[in-house]
Amino acid sequence: MENNKKNKDELVISKDNIKKNKAISPWTEAYWQLRKNKLAIIGIIIISLFVFIAIIAPFISPYAFNTISAGPRLTPPSPEHWFGTDDLGRDTFTRIVYGARISLVVGLFAVTGALVFGTLLGIVAGFFGKWIDMLISRIFDVMLAFPSILLAIAIVAILGPSLQNALIAIAIINIPIFGRLVRSKVISIRQEEYILAAKALGMKRGRILFHHVLPNSVAPIIVQATLSFGTAILEAAALGFLGLGAQEPTAEWGKMLSDSRQYIQSAPWTVLFPGISIMLVVLGFNMIGDGLRDALDPKMKN
Repeated sequence: MENNKKNKDELVISKDNIKKNKAISPWTEAYWQLRKNKLAIIGIIIISLFVFIAIIAPFISPYAFNTISAGPRLTPPSPEHWFGTDDLGRDTFTRIVYGARISLVVGLFAVTGALVFGTLLGIVAGFFGKWIDMLISRIFDVMLAFPSILLAIAIVAILGPSLQNALIAIAIINIPIFGRLVRSKVISIRQEEYILAAKALGMKRGRILFHHVLPNSVAPIIVQATLSFGTAILEAAALGFLGLGAQEPTAEWGKMLSDSRQYIQSAPWTVLFPGISIMLVVLGFNMIGDGLRDALDPKMKN
């Protein structure tokens, strides 16, 4: 009896050891690492809140964001107007809520465009090398030689001031960032043994690119995309502040700052709330990006 009990206990212990030592995927491990990062969780909460507000904007905003009021203007925060009103009598809270939609959409499409084109160019340059790599790398160097905001201003000045053209400009100036990141990653991957083995087996270049090179380059791309999201929103606000982004009556945070800068002393709430909104969204994405970097980079793991 004692021997049987001892054997059962040993069997239970061995099963527990198997469960503990069971291999887990890198993405599962990264997920648990991210959950432990308190700053990343705070960032996720901040961005989730703004996304939720943007989705339910028509249901929580008591006024129209583009309707000029005939009532009092530049009124301070009150129960009727939580964030006060601007110089045209429009409710600032309503415009902040609708501005979240604009900023998040601009960030999404600008980063997506930069990610797609930058990744493709980076893969081609890093994998094929030679004169193709030299040509693409020199284009990236020329683009990065200009301050990003000045290059964006030049592009919008050529295309014309509008929110759509600002989105295109932000996507273009971020292409070299993704391109150089992916190029360096691909150059290191193409020397790996499994890539050389795939070539020796006669696997086509396209299949190697999309089945081996690209999947192993995803982690740094995700981190850079998250960090670039906040940067894109900040750049869109800067272009809006300069009058090159969203135009009236669109509710965009940078444009709101530009329209209210002359009232910074007499009506500071018109500048305070758009500025805080920009700061929180950018901070949230930066926190998430730092958390993803710590979770996906093997060098950063404990």
